[in-house]
Amino acid sequence: MKTNVVIVCLLVIAGWTVAYDASQCHAGEADVEFLLAGVARIAVPGVPGPLSVFGSEAFPVIAVASDGETREPVVAAARVGRGRVVTFGHPGYLSAEAFESGDTGRFVVNALRWTADKPEATASQLRVGAFQLGSAARWLRDHDVPVDELAAVNDAQGLKAYDVICVQPAKLRETVQREAIKNYLSGGGGLLMADLGWGWQQLNPGKNLSADHPGNQLLADAGIVWADGYLRKSDQGDFTVEGPPSALTHGGAAIDAVVAQDAGRSSLSDGDVRQAVAVASRAVRSVPSRDSLLLPKLAALEKKYARLLVPSKQQPITWKTPLARLLLTLQLARLRSIPSEEITAHPAASVFPGAVRGRVAQVRRTITIDTRVSQWHSTGLYAAPGKVVRIRVPDEVVGKMLWVRIGAHSDQLWGTDRWNRCPEVCARFAIDAKETAAANAFGGLVYIEVPGNCSLGRIGVEIEGAVEAPCFVLGETETGSWQSNIRKRPAPWAELAGEKVILTVPSSVVRELDDPAELMRFWDRVADACAELAARPVEREPPERYVADTQISVGYMHSGYPIMTHDDVAATMVDLSKLMNQEHGGVWGLYHELGHNHQSGDWTFDGTTEVTVNLFTLYVLDRVCGTPPRRARDVLGPQRNAILQKYRDSGSPFDQWKREPFLALIMYVQLQEAFGWEAFQKVFVEYRDLPKDERPKTDEEKRDQWLVRFSRTVGRDLGPFFQSWGVPTSAEARRSIEELPDWMPTEESVGN
Repeated sequence: MKTNVVIVCLLVIAGWTVAYDASQCHAGEADVEFLLAGVARIAVPGVPGPLSVFGSEAFPVIAVASDGETREPVVAAARVGRGRVVTFGHPGYLSAEAFESGDTGRFVVNALRWTADKPEATASQLRVGAFQLGSAARWLRDHDVPVDELAAVNDAQGLKAYDVICVQPAKLRETVQREAIKNYLSGGGGLLMADLGWGWQQLNPGKNLSADHPGNQLLADAGIVWADGYLRKSDQGDFTVEGPPSALTHGGAAIDAVVAQDAGRSSLSDGDVRQAVAVASRAVRSVPSRDSLLLPKLAALEKKYARLLVPSKQQPITWKTPLARLLLTLQLARLRSIPSEEITAHPAASVFPGAVRGRVAQVRRTITIDTRVSQWHSTGLYAAPGKVVRIRVPDEVVGKMLWVRIGAHSDQLWGTDRWNRCPEVCARFAIDAKETAAANAFGGLVYIEVPGNCSLGRIGVEIEGAVEAPCFVLGETETGSWQSNIRKRPAPWAELAGEKVILTVPSSVVRELDDPAELMRFWDRVADACAELAARPVEREPPERYVADTQISVGYMHSGYPIMTHDDVAATMVDLSKLMNQEHGGVWGLYHELGHNHQSGDWTFDGTTEVTVNLFTLYVLDRVCGTPPRRARDVLGPQRNAILQKYRDSGSPFDQWKREPFLALIMYVQLQEAFGWEAFQKVFVEYRDLPKDERPKTDEEKRDQWLVRFSRTVGRDLGPFFQSWGVPTSAEARRSIEELPDWMPTEESVGN
């Protein structure tokens, strides 16, 4: 019979009893030492995800970097009833390929012996069953571990014939399978389980990872769940095993450390605070709503700290206020599991994205959605914080992967040092019935999301319970109606839609906007210019989106769908005179981020991600705004000669070229001035039409192809030019164009 081992190092904090030590976790220390015996490195299959560990008889076994210096478990273990389980953060860990990497095979054999509770057994004395894990079963048999490949795991009684069962939880699709495994485990069986939280979530949109994932259904009560997120891949190809993980990789211990720090009963270093908050926050966001291990105890602290849970620019929540950060995380996690009819406005909603002021009539509108266009469809409506909006659709729309979205501010801020707003303020609801009730504690603009390749055509969607937002649609909205009525609508956020670009900005910046039609025609020309340079069709579906936000996930702006920018640029986004003038702050960045959405990796090699993107910035400024490249930045004009001379005097070091985007951009501007934008367009067409097997795969191939293709396009040998800049290319590439006439720019004094 198996004997449960009591976790030996305990700390009592505010009535909590957990395993915790500021430096090392002694919970299951003997178990960890047994599991890690002879193990220095383990495989990194794909992109593993973190496990969240929070139970009193659950413990991290191997922890690796996730973000910065934060470490999170990639392998964890627990006692469950009379059974034992070892879990991995990627299904690839139970494969022959992983077993052959580093010491992974040795670790798996250790794990089989530990979960079987047969520490003295040899591999050949174990009885193992593997469910749909053919390569793992074959490898184990080749290494003297008797393994049966199981066609089914429906019978808990039959499973008792095995010491250990190996399984990927996502394959346990039937309730009877999960129940059989659960009974087998609690009755004294051993389990090796490997899965991937973020991967499962991508394959199961609309489902709740913490509540619906089969492995989490099995192990949440024991205090281990597969969580969303990524673990950082190792530069060495394997994860280094550095001994027993820190106590602060255990979610329960991390929460206790934060509580003790706040109460003045312990003192953590800044690094430990970051570690504890990151792991504790992951635990709070990952546990199911029915959790009885962590959530009830944290909930008791909410009332005490309620006034601190309203982040703003003036009073942000930071790493220096770890308990407030953790409790706000708890509140937001709870909101994901509350039915729409029970949601109320969050106190922080009035700060961002904003409440609907005064007594405002709710409306019922029928919106026509062209499902041939994917992504977000604006409705011109705003859901007030905590108010239920009802969406009604025809029968044929139900269950076709359409969603209701409330909120445009899709950036999540969980990993940022400070929160000027709540880190997650949008909500999505699958349209799985003829009527969908949707509510967001923070409110937001209402959208209908459409998947790609949708074949429903034009559909009518009725929306009831929202309020009207300022919304201008080029070609549909009359300027007179906009000026007299629409721009005055009460919602705090507005949208301006052209054919190619949609802007989401605070309503305050459009209240005095008289001519949105001219503005949006300009933005459409900007989008067309980027498409022209990239040699793409100017018609695009869906339109590009810009969203202004009080805080974004990374940088001052970032590309994507939507392009995100800080709200201090919102007024510039709707001011045509500023958009035409590069001297106004933010203009360069607005075009730069749209350029990223048109960049190609085929002609962007290491060091040029922030360089080739600015070809689009310069093209827009040149062709749409009338500002030629040499006038766009001082480094491209008045300062150019001095910069070039200094670079050449230092020997034209390529490392410097790669580090300084505007230095490298000068090289591209020299090509543009000599050969025109048309040369770039011709080269981009050539890349666009390349067969897959001719596309460059390495940095060296990218540099070589850029040299050769551009040289042949302009009919000049650019090899000496590249060499003068210190950009390395192969001798073979240079020989292939040596029949062309040499070319070098004649640098004149460059002025305005």
